[in-house]
Amino acid sequence: MPYKKDPSPREIISRLTELVAIPSISSLDPSWDEGNRQVIDSLAEWSEHIGFSCEIQNVSPNGHKANLIATRGTGPGGLILAGHADTVPFDKDSWESDPFRLSERNGRLYGLGSADMKGFFPLALAAASKFSEIKLKQPLILLATADEESSMNGARSIATSGYPKARAAIIGEPTSLVPIRMHKGISMFSVKVTGRSGHSSNPMLGKNALEGMHQVIGQILDHREEIRQGRTNSLFDVPGPTLNMGSIHGGDNPNRICGEVEMQFDLRITPDCNFEAIKEELKNKLLTVGNALDLTIDLETLMPPIPPFEQESDSELVRLCEKLTGHGASAVNFATEAPFLQSLGMETIVMGPGSIKRAHQPNEYLELNQVKPYISHLEACISRYCL
Repeated sequence: MPYKKDPSPREIISRLTELVAIPSISSLDPSWDEGNRQVIDSLAEWSEHIGFSCEIQNVSPNGHKANLIATRGTGPGGLILAGHADTVPFDKDSWESDPFRLSERNGRLYGLGSADMKGFFPLALAAASKFSEIKLKQPLILLATADEESSMNGARSIATSGYPKARAAIIGEPTSLVPIRMHKGISMFSVKVTGRSGHSSNPMLGKNALEGMHQVIGQILDHREEIRQGRTNSLFDVPGPTLNMGSIHGGDNPNRICGEVEMQFDLRITPDCNFEAIKEELKNKLLTVGNALDLTIDLETLMPPIPPFEQESDSELVRLCEKLTGHGASAVNFATEAPFLQSLGMETIVMGPGSIKRAHQPNEYLELNQVKPYISHLEACISRYCL
């Protein structure tokens, strides 16, 4: 639909309807993974209608995955409003309505990405449109990224290029309008035990990798308890680091000695932890197990880690968002693109409409009663940083 300045609630819902209808799933599973370019093109068109200059930054070589950098105004300061233009995969049979068709029921907008986080963009553009006839003293930047739900390559590309920069950045992930100034980092690992297969009638004919994995899991569980010690932070619902063993695969038949088995796990750390230090400690312990059992044990990182994030509690952006929302800044256990934007020197906070409890779930929805308050909060932030 044509973009109108200062859109009505119905027009905002219509734009979200368009975005939800565009499939833009990102996944480490190639059978699900697809591009976000059509979402980026729609956002660029809408942004240009209210005076933004748009740059599309390719994240994949073919341009199917891309970032949008839409800018109004110039200067060394300003504000970035940031979100990701992809969604997670979905289980269609668990949805009560079509995930790609926005539906309104009981004061909620249902659809894939409605909360996480396509719903952010029409609201951010609505707030920006209030200033479309005003000359900005500092830039206002709308940033839309690729692959947040998988590799975070979009945000990594922004951090590597060192652009765009502003004085402050708000990431509109679903937080129920509560400002978030801290979150855990996440990394994913694979541990592979390699032995030697053979006929199960004689255990001496091989080296059983499954039996080795039994001891490996014991070491990992012990290590999990060690990294929890002394690292509690009461701001988090789950106060310390967590380690989750998510999958295990190995062997091929009951009557063969298992020659190889792989287990994958994730590690989520608080800002006072270090991924590489934890990995190195665990690697040394697993090397001891491997030597004792004459097995090869390899510990590998599955994807580059997402660092933990912390914005100082007394920073200007945190204080402003606390005043606007009436909520004290808090911490969450999930990871976002915040550390990548913060690495460019900006004060950064995570604050958006919708609940993370609805994200990645069937029947995902955005609460309509959060739309107007969120637009109002963003307008106040634009006034502070761009006027």
